[in-house]
Amino acid sequence: MCGICGFNWADGDLLERMKATIAHRGPDAHGSYVTEGVSLGHLRLSFLDLTETGRQPLTNEDGTIWITYNGEIYNHPSLKQSLQQKGHRFRGNSDTESVVHGYEEYGVDVVKHLTGMFAFAIWDAPRRRLVLARDRLGIKPLYYTLQGGRLRFASEIKALLADPSMPRELNVQGLFDFVGYEFTPAPETLFQGVKKLMPGHTLVLEADGTVNISRYWSLSEKEVDPSPEALVGLLEQVSADHMLSDVPVGSFLSGGIDSSAVVQFLNKSHPQGLQTFALGYKEKSYSEFEYARQVAEFFHTQHHELLISPIGRAEIERAVWHLDEPTTDPSNLPFMLICAEAARYVKACLSGDGGDELLMGYDRFRASKAAHLLDLLPIPYRQQLYQRIISAIGDDEQKKGPRNILKRFLQGAVLPREGEHLRWQYFMEPHQAAELFRPEFLHSVDADPFAPVARWSANAPSDRGRREQYIEINTVLPDSVLMKVDKMSMSHSLEVRPPFLDHRVVEHCYSLPTSLKLRGFTTKWLLKKAMQHRLPPGIAMRKKQGFSIPMKNWIRGELLDFTRDEIFSSRLVADYFNMPVLEKYWREHQQRAHNHSHLFWALLNLSLWDRLLLSGPVRAVRPLPPVMQQAMPG
Repeated sequence: MCGICGFNWADGDLLERMKATIAHRGPDAHGSYVTEGVSLGHLRLSFLDLTETGRQPLTNEDGTIWITYNGEIYNHPSLKQSLQQKGHRFRGNSDTESVVHGYEEYGVDVVKHLTGMFAFAIWDAPRRRLVLARDRLGIKPLYYTLQGGRLRFASEIKALLADPSMPRELNVQGLFDFVGYEFTPAPETLFQGVKKLMPGHTLVLEADGTVNISRYWSLSEKEVDPSPEALVGLLEQVSADHMLSDVPVGSFLSGGIDSSAVVQFLNKSHPQGLQTFALGYKEKSYSEFEYARQVAEFFHTQHHELLISPIGRAEIERAVWHLDEPTTDPSNLPFMLICAEAARYVKACLSGDGGDELLMGYDRFRASKAAHLLDLLPIPYRQQLYQRIISAIGDDEQKKGPRNILKRFLQGAVLPREGEHLRWQYFMEPHQAAELFRPEFLHSVDADPFAPVARWSANAPSDRGRREQYIEINTVLPDSVLMKVDKMSMSHSLEVRPPFLDHRVVEHCYSLPTSLKLRGFTTKWLLKKAMQHRLPPGIAMRKKQGFSIPMKNWIRGELLDFTRDEIFSSRLVADYFNMPVLEKYWREHQQRAHNHSHLFWALLNLSLWDRLLLSGPVRAVRPLPPVMQQAMPG
């Protein structure tokens, strides 16, 4: 796993500044290729071919095709063999070489031949063409700007900000969407003019300045074997593929079914002392230590635990800086900390990310099904009844519980049905937008909260379950979940590999009947059936707990002063939000009348982001070591 950056002109000094801002992504080596028409930068975290032949930017035999690449290609051995049979000559054994020679053979369509996670840039010198590509699911990030014929790209936005000629402006539509969704829907970011290259897309800049962005992969239904044995067989094969590495690899273990299943698959193919990593809290309703220990003991892993204490200012600021733009998934911070712990022992970890999206594991899938059963009630009566109940329910300090579950269900149920199941991912109630934002701001944006959902639902299947999965996999998964996984792991130079998100598994699970994923109100039914006798008793059928933190309690306790002072002194918050309303919400939260932790956690992250990235100077956390410099002038 690595970091990449570059642009379509020659400037070695700027390239080095960009690389320095993302040095954490590749502490093993770094290199540059600068010539007329292009500058390519690379930061290396080595996994395959640890020799000099694996260094990047990397070229083909005659120096006409150059690549800077971030990712892992799991079918690299078979792809390499196929290309060698076609006459391509390899100097080493890195998967990067397979991409270069694959481009020589297939052109931009090389992406269709790759199984894995990746983001890369290829400079095709004979055609004066620059090609950007991102993997099918968006596991690896890739950002770009296009201004006056100039194309910049990087693994992280902060590398783009190293160019002083790039304006730093707030994307006001992104701000509105962020407060509701707690992430910025692609292709937008919170920076005006900075775009995400969408998952499963390529961007080609031709010599004449023409830019073509095209989609090479999308979810579609296939004929699949619906048996539990077929699912397990596929996951076992894919998990073994994901262990491809010349360095130690471990696995995260929460004690939930997804991470436990991955450990079982790895234990079968790599039974020699797999290292596993778990985290927990003093607050028992948030902690899963006991379940992770049960699985670790069952499979005899080398198990490591990290007890998460209340998180302070330094950790929060570090997370915001590494995220580039806020995504306020409550698991961001604990995931960053468990990655720090894992990085002490291994260079890569497998994870269970993706299981909830593929097998309908989130509560919002169940809530959507329940809401459809209640649709017989007239809409006005239903909304009035729900709103009265919401107002009457106070907050419970537990993570879940009857009151919290009922209130959250009703908050989503009163939102427009156009929001599909993401109504339960959206954290602004209908009346709040008008209260929270200044009127002039609301007039400057599209205030339809579910316009981003509508863009995907228009092309989604008619079957409700499959439609909801289509939306989930194209929105929340890449823009929130995978953003967290990449940025928080790479903050500690750790690679994370999610076997569930191998596109072979994604296509298989998407094609299964909804009844095999959500049977009644039992989520992940097929996986639970498949794993019931492969895991310790009770693990497969456990209710989902989630990888979260007791943020609502910390904002009332250890983080109270920091949160209040940061938000209510923020220039950005004061410019766009109604401060008297925020003060009222703050009192309600502190008095436990209502839980507004999602709002205040979002605003805390927003104000820190403004200070650290939008308005403040971008500084490298870790400078590049000169002795590792690999400059390759064109």
